[in-house]
Amino acid sequence: MKKLKFRISFLLFIAFIWSCNVLEKSSRHGFESGYYKLDYGPSSKQDVYVYISEDEVGVYPKTGATLGDKMMTIKISNSDSLCHYPVKFSKNSLDIDITSNLLKFRPSVYGLPAQMTFDFNAAIYAGWRHDHYRIRSKQDPLGLCHYEIINRGYDFGLFAGPGTTLIGPFSTRDAVVNEYNGVTLQYGLAGFIESDIASFGISTGFDYLFNTDRRIWIYHRKPWFGFIVGIALN
Repeated sequence: MKKLKFRISFLLFIAFIWSCNVLEKSSRHGFESGYYKLDYGPSSKQDVYVYISEDEVGVYPKTGATLGDKMMTIKISNSDSLCHYPVKFSKNSLDIDITSNLLKFRPSVYGLPAQMTFDFNAAIYAGWRHDHYRIRSKQDPLGLCHYEIINRGYDFGLFAGPGTTLIGPFSTRDAVVNEYNGVTLQYGLAGFIESDIASFGISTGFDYLFNTDRRIWIYHRKPWFGFIVGIALN
């Protein structure tokens, strides 16, 4: 029975990872038209508005509430004879995600071994996000430049949502004879690393069991550490 539950949980998580990969491509924080900081170096940044079309990136300086004349054009879909130095744009924003802790590490308690669990869970995450987009140029043997946009980012925030956990003899020190899946509320802190491929990170939190067995549950009010993945909503 335990092996069957593990296999079902494993298949559910594989399906979740696959869905994350598909949905991430359509819902990730991409490089879009908007206001950014143009980064010239450690101490040189400028407020700009970036207009992005299929063929090029146009950069306009921002002074107060007005925009100046176009200061830079980078053709990204076609080759160009003029190679720009690497250019980096950055921005800060509020991030709201649907997340899941794919695994949770529960430290040893009451002299019992530590556990790695893979129970189903989901949560809403809200955090403060920092993104930077680097446009890198590379010159080919014909002297033409080709451009690549590289997205990196990170954020930190809070999450909360429902989950399940196995309640049985081990997790109650033999106070419960039969095993069952208890419903929990998970909540805690998480930090994400963002890329073009996925949003993933580490988390720490607590599970609140929604029945009276929480008094005998060995993990009541005990922290866990997890590996978390997310799908952007905004």
